[in-house]
Amino acid sequence: MSALKLAIVGGGSTYTPELIDGFARLRDTLPIGELVLIDPAADRLELIAALARRIFAKQGHGATVTTATDVTAGVRDADAVLLQLRVGGQAARDKDETWPLECGCVGQETTGAGGLAKALRTVPVVLDIAEQVRRANPDAWIVDFTNPVGIVTRALQTAGHKAVGLCNVAIGFQRKFAAHLGVDPELVRLDHVGLNHLTWERGVTLLDSPGSTGGREVLPQLLAEHGEAIAADLHLPLPVFRRLGVVPSYYLRYFYQHDLVVEELKVKGSRAAEVAAIEQQLLEMYADPALDTKPELLGKRGGAFYSEAAVQLIASLLGTDGRTTVQVVNTRNDGVLPFLPDDAVIEVPAEVDATGVRPLPQRPVEPLYAGLIANVTAYEHLALDAALHGGRDRVFDALLAHPLIGQIELADQLTDRLLAHNRAHLSWA
Repeated sequence: MSALKLAIVGGGSTYTPELIDGFARLRDTLPIGELVLIDPAADRLELIAALARRIFAKQGHGATVTTATDVTAGVRDADAVLLQLRVGGQAARDKDETWPLECGCVGQETTGAGGLAKALRTVPVVLDIAEQVRRANPDAWIVDFTNPVGIVTRALQTAGHKAVGLCNVAIGFQRKFAAHLGVDPELVRLDHVGLNHLTWERGVTLLDSPGSTGGREVLPQLLAEHGEAIAADLHLPLPVFRRLGVVPSYYLRYFYQHDLVVEELKVKGSRAAEVAAIEQQLLEMYADPALDTKPELLGKRGGAFYSEAAVQLIASLLGTDGRTTVQVVNTRNDGVLPFLPDDAVIEVPAEVDATGVRPLPQRPVEPLYAGLIANVTAYEHLALDAALHGGRDRVFDALLAHPLIGQIELADQLTDRLLAHNRAHLSWA
């Protein structure tokens, strides 16, 4: 297969070198000939591009790195387009993590009221970019990393775009479980079910060989031998893990220990402020012409293993190895979880190859998880409606439907705060 052309919208992000490092290390899996970084911030874009070229050169990768400030020009002839955007930057995120706390609600960039604010800012921008991609390059796959991934992917798929969403939670669990077991990560397959940032590992299979269908269930072993480490990593109580026999994602802590988390966040300070400080340090490091590797500090910014997950997904979608692989993605439900509408976007293992993405059948989901999944799916439906059509009433409805809010007075207060802090990003507000 000839070398590929990839485009990254949001290529000026401080996170981009993580992707570059993965592309360079895994070039046999994903043979890239040209990488286009697209971003309206021209100065920052050139800084990241220069580092990308040095990383490729250091690792003996022959790909060309080009830049563009215009989406249409940048995505032309690309085989895949990656979206990694943060509308409003860390400043908007800082507000998302702050004003909900004033009402006694969790302040987080993808969960609760802050997550809704991010969705309202982000969906219109992503859809505009996707339309530009469709006009310039209708055959290209759109791979969305942009949070909230579930809502954004649903918006893209509802608008008819050739899109799939990707999150690093599943690959993070795969890598950590493999380390506990002392095996290659390719031998670990997850029974991962739910929505983006609302998932449970109901089983872990240790495969007989990479890609095989045979193996044995090892989740009870993991919980028995490494439960304390897993629980500590997720900041959730071990007895709950052992009684339920599942491993919830760390985002479930916002639901299972909401009030405790709120009290912690009130004194801790926002994650956005922490990330903003890290980003400033990273930009100073990136400006050093001698830097030709991914800085260790980048690992503190978040997004571990995204590059590996992206390489695996894109390689399968573009058929670079001619194989069908199983990967955890965000895609259309289409009856896989029968208690959800077909157009809901779920996060489950799927077969991925050059013909597309096909979510695998799932065993019945236990009521304890299905109830919360259905509730959050209803919220996401209303959130997307608010993002597409605007209006205070739609914002209020989405907040009232969210399981972490659900009270008239609280939803009303949060609606006022959300609109007050986001008017600059909402054309209808």
